[in-house]
Amino acid sequence: MHIPLSKDSLPVFEALASPARIDIITLLSKKRMNVKELAAAMGLSNPVTAKHVKILEAAGIIKTERIPGKAGLQKQSILKVDLIEIEFPQKVYPAYQFYETSVPVGQYVDFYVVPTCGLATTEAQIGEYDEPKYFMDTRRTQAAILWFTQGFVEYKIVNPLTDMDRLQMVEIEMELSSEFPTGNNNWPSDISFQLNGVDLGYWTSPGDFVDVRGKYNPDWWQPAMNQYGLKVTLRITNHGVWINGKQLLWSRMRELKLDKMIWDFRISVKEDAENIGGCTIFGKGFGNYDSNIEFKFYYSEKTDPEEDMLPPELPVESI
Repeated sequence: MHIPLSKDSLPVFEALASPARIDIITLLSKKRMNVKELAAAMGLSNPVTAKHVKILEAAGIIKTERIPGKAGLQKQSILKVDLIEIEFPQKVYPAYQFYETSVPVGQYVDFYVVPTCGLATTEAQIGEYDEPKYFMDTRRTQAAILWFTQGFVEYKIVNPLTDMDRLQMVEIEMELSSEFPTGNNNWPSDISFQLNGVDLGYWTSPGDFVDVRGKYNPDWWQPAMNQYGLKVTLRITNHGVWINGKQLLWSRMRELKLDKMIWDFRISVKEDAENIGGCTIFGKGFGNYDSNIEFKFYYSEKTDPEEDMLPPELPVESI
């Protein structure tokens, strides 16, 4: 489940602000249970337990279904989600101006993928699933979602800076998940990133999420297919690389060759990764964010066009 940090999300926050409701979530993570069973396990009355169940249902955290039993149909509660992601407001960097580049998922220039794999536009699948050759289909540039178990896709990005710009920071945002046939919310995968031939580090996706339907998925998209991912943010400065706020690499912009006019950006699941759980890339029209692979180039103005495009390399002790 993905929710913004806003007043509209208060029902979810309020649902979690109760020891009893936390106990219900914990119990339902193990098996389906009815109100009577939940009440007995927690030492509460049936009416009080039913009230807690309704609050969790209203928040979309659990659901109740009628299940055939010995005495006919009975209501049982089921846990709907096993991950809640809260999106905080984006930070603003007023000191710098920025250029934006939106790269569609299907506009890769090189690839190597191992099944399970596939790709699709917002209108239809491309070729047959689990056939790597369709990653070269002429319709691939229209793809808005793609997935593979192991391998890579590589994109070329134009550096938009002019002679009067000095690069200060780069942010790369994308929606990613693991890849598992028919989905698996608990399926970790180490997804790696490479820029201009330099390894930036990896992010471990917790799973291939199918617990709820992706917010922007087209109507024809089957519920057993990859539904949504999590937002992954790479932040590159002259002092290193951060992935989702965690510094994974100490490097200078010059070491990453950020003064090149064309950048090479690769997303991969390496054959020697600890968790080879595949990769799904969600583009505009799929998942929960309705966005492509987004690049932001933050820059300041130079006083002389002959000055370096990259910031000076200050000594470590001055940082």
